Amino acid sequence: MKTKSKIAVLVLMSFSFAFSGKVSAQMLKEKTVMVGGAPMYSSKNIIENAVNSKDHKTLVAAVKAAGLVETLESAGPFTVLAPTDAAFAKLPKGTVETLVKPENKEKLTQILTYHVLPGRYSAKQIWASVKAGNGMSKMKTVQGEELTFWTKGKDLYVKDTKGNTAKVTIADVNQSNGVIHVIDTVLMP
Repeated sequence: MKTKSKIAVLVLMSFSFAFSGKVSAQMLKEKTVMVGGAPMYSSKNIIENAVNSKDHKTLVAAVKAAGLVETLESAGPFTVLAPTDAAFAKLPKGTVETLVKPENKEKLTQILTYHVLPGRYSAKQIWASVKAGNGMSKMKTVQGEELTFWTKGKDLYVKDTKGNTAKVTIADVNQSNGVIHVIDTVLMP
């Protein structure tokens, strides 16, 4: 490596340490996807990444209220369809506040696990499944009911059993224990 290149790398690392506190060499080499203004590292698990996304504060609070943190920190693998805060804001007023109450933990758990597929499914795999299914693919969630995937143009969509439709806005956010696909609508079992 040339001397100028070495100096440039050292300067960049110094700035990284100064602004972020600590950065490992692995993280500097790791391919990341930005979600909610934060880099998502494939070496971290779903929870370790999700807590850093400013667009997923409601989802993280709901996961905590449902007692699903440990599950989503486990080995998995899981495919999580992660609604943004804006997606939760589309729900009728008071819905989120009601769902996170301890007496509604079971219902909240049902909704959240409806956003999780057992296994790791990349967008490419889901697209292939849609193609093989002549334009549609049904996939069973951890909650037990199915979601229906389809494509339109270059976009991937998912529909719940109630007919709500969500668009995948950021695909293939790889995690150590699965993958996250960011969606723009909360799905309901």
